[in-house]
Amino acid sequence: MEEKYVPSAVEGKWQQFWATHNSFKATEDATRKKYYLLEMFPYPSGKIHMGHVRNYSIGDVIARFKRMQGYNVLHPMGWDAFGMPAENAAIQHKSHPAKWTYENIDYMRGQLKRLGLSYDWERELATCDLDYYKWEQKIFLEMYKKGLAYKKSSAVNWCPKCETVLANEQVEDGCCWRCDSLVQQKELEQWSFRITNYAQELLDDTYKLTGWPERVLTMQRNWIGRSVGCEIDFPLENGLTSIKVFTTRQDTLFGATFMSLAAEHPMALDLATAGQRAAVEGFIDKVKKTDRIKRSADDQEKEGVFTGSYCVNPVTNVKMPIFLANFVLMDYGTGAVMAVPTHDQRDFEFARKYDLPLKVVIQPAGETLDPATMTEAYTAEGTMVNSGRFDGMGNTDAKEAIADYLEKEKIGKKTVNFRLRDWGISRQRYWGNPIPVINCDLCGVVPVPETELPVVLPMDAEFTGEGGNPLARVGSFTTCTCPQCGEAARRETDTMDTFVQSSWYFLRYCSPKFTSGPLDREQVEHWMPVDQYIGGIEHAVLHLLYARFFTKVLRDLGYCNVDEPFSNLLTQGMVIKDGAKMSKSKGNVVDPNALIERYGADTARLFSLFAAPPEKDLDWSDQGVDGSYRFLNRVWRLVYDVLPAVKNAGAVQVDQLSADGKKLRRAVHKTIKKVSEDVEERFHFNTAIAAVMELVNSIQGFTGKDAPENVAVVREAVESVVRLLAPFVPHFAEELWSELGHQVGLEQAGWPGYDADAVVDEEITVVIQVNGKLRSKLTVAPDAKEDDVRAAALADDKIVPYLEGKSVKKVVYVPGKLVSIVVA
Repeated sequence: MEEKYVPSAVEGKWQQFWATHNSFKATEDATRKKYYLLEMFPYPSGKIHMGHVRNYSIGDVIARFKRMQGYNVLHPMGWDAFGMPAENAAIQHKSHPAKWTYENIDYMRGQLKRLGLSYDWERELATCDLDYYKWEQKIFLEMYKKGLAYKKSSAVNWCPKCETVLANEQVEDGCCWRCDSLVQQKELEQWSFRITNYAQELLDDTYKLTGWPERVLTMQRNWIGRSVGCEIDFPLENGLTSIKVFTTRQDTLFGATFMSLAAEHPMALDLATAGQRAAVEGFIDKVKKTDRIKRSADDQEKEGVFTGSYCVNPVTNVKMPIFLANFVLMDYGTGAVMAVPTHDQRDFEFARKYDLPLKVVIQPAGETLDPATMTEAYTAEGTMVNSGRFDGMGNTDAKEAIADYLEKEKIGKKTVNFRLRDWGISRQRYWGNPIPVINCDLCGVVPVPETELPVVLPMDAEFTGEGGNPLARVGSFTTCTCPQCGEAARRETDTMDTFVQSSWYFLRYCSPKFTSGPLDREQVEHWMPVDQYIGGIEHAVLHLLYARFFTKVLRDLGYCNVDEPFSNLLTQGMVIKDGAKMSKSKGNVVDPNALIERYGADTARLFSLFAAPPEKDLDWSDQGVDGSYRFLNRVWRLVYDVLPAVKNAGAVQVDQLSADGKKLRRAVHKTIKKVSEDVEERFHFNTAIAAVMELVNSIQGFTGKDAPENVAVVREAVESVVRLLAPFVPHFAEELWSELGHQVGLEQAGWPGYDADAVVDEEITVVIQVNGKLRSKLTVAPDAKEDDVRAAALADDKIVPYLEGKSVKKVVYVPGKLVSIVVA
């Protein structure tokens, strides 16, 4: 054993060993319980960053820990490889997205291997691989046949810089999630997945996900947005048709005084009278250029335009003017809102601005609201007024009564509405999975026959950065023959949203080389669901919701029997430096390569795991990194120093240990217990590592190392340190384990157990308080009787002076912790 710890020599040696022996291959071993551990796979941007180091180190600790516990662990890695950055890089470097992507994958794979991450590389996949995306095309066709994939013209979020459609979830504060450009509204023919068919199940099943952070579940529930209310028909004044609204506040129906429509509402232009048409058209054009998220913000200026038309309140028969309003969205409810300005703040502001009538229909207890003097809408509970037969009822009770009345009179019906909208998957870009359909002038949309899959991306597209989708300009790709009528046709040039690929990759990992279909059902049933998933909170209503939906679709298509893909979810924090998230733009990036060159991969891993709990943000500290490196050197030196004496030590003979030897053994087993619990139950890696550090201090401070009776316990202590560190710093631990004379690796050796008798303290310290103030401490046996502890406390030399001349009113004993004496 070398006296000095040299990370590069140790890490290279063990990485080669693991690769040669295929050490982390998941096997079909029915005798061992399975454990599927997965981190969200990365985009192959070219370099890993410290966020990757932290995320993948967290996962690797769990994977290695579970293997040491005897589990058959599946821990795969792959690449979320389609997407716009590759296309942008092709434009910038005059390269090709495929070349750029695969070169980056090769480089990043090497970086991940250099970190010693225990992946089953035989299962590696990239979503741009032909044998991945062809099966996705097959799934698309099956969804199309089931009506779950469809194409229609609709208003979409359009990024003018990326020149592509964005899903609602990909619009952040009104801007593109990729490039921060202001998003516009645009009318386009686009493909969508009918995720709304699964809205109720997606919502219901959030209550089964007990291993997910409540924060994520709340975000998903809010995004799905289930509302129970009524659909109500408001007849137009001319009696030709009606406007349907959805409301959860049918108790305010008698107070509706005007109608607000979304600018995108299909009736918007039809309702415009001759005199108002120009104003309506101008308003519609203005709203379409405004981001939909900002339109619905509470602080957004409320604007509208009168259409010139009227509808009739079906319960009051009052004529109501119909406005278009910028805060009404077409993708919630019906795109039409019955406006009740006295009981809705947005309607109140709008009514005051355009001098529209107000009518109070809910009065608060002990108060009388006057529309003329109201300064804001009243939205709390109260008593119904000006509401016909419902006057005098509490408004909550009136909701159900009015709903029943509407159904009886055939004016409306009870219904459930969801905020969730279908997932628009069309992207007008090249580097994505081609949507496998053909557009024929005679036959319309025709699916590509499954025998002709995959529809392969052509390699001869030109990337100029101009003119939109490069795929649309490749004639050899777009020109085709209709499989139904045999006439000339055009191939679809939209590609699928990259979130489609990440919505089922975790299922494909179960059988990545399966050639008879997307999934080997038997393998999926063995490995799924993922036992522990790890990734960022930013994916709460993007990837995580889509993955849940896609899993349910594949279940219903017969590919698996899985309802939910991820049993447990850990959302790790960010890496912070100088008060901000690490990023090139802020100039605060730490290069993992430079860190590994100087300190080694195990130091990088140890610091990222020790500096903060996984779910919290990690504040970068150069001193912390140096401290982690010094600790590893301390452990290395400790093993080096004791190795000659303990190398041939036998089993611990407890009855032969000195008093200090027994104390050290107790520290060993208490540490094993704490580290096991911290890793298994809480993923508190920082406190687990801190406990090992304390054990190292105990070993170094142990004065009986050289006593023959204590040699075995010193070896047990040192070996325990190495075994407990193995998931965190695997190269380092394997090297020391080998030097300690073991022929099998640490994962084969297994996770150490602890002696339950050894973790019980021989003595415990009980503090003594007099009238709430600490006055002394008492050392007692753990099983000391309460009466004996009370008596000892009252007789304590430091306590007696506080009791002289006073009456003891009460003595309270908190077992193992405290004696509280109250005197008067």
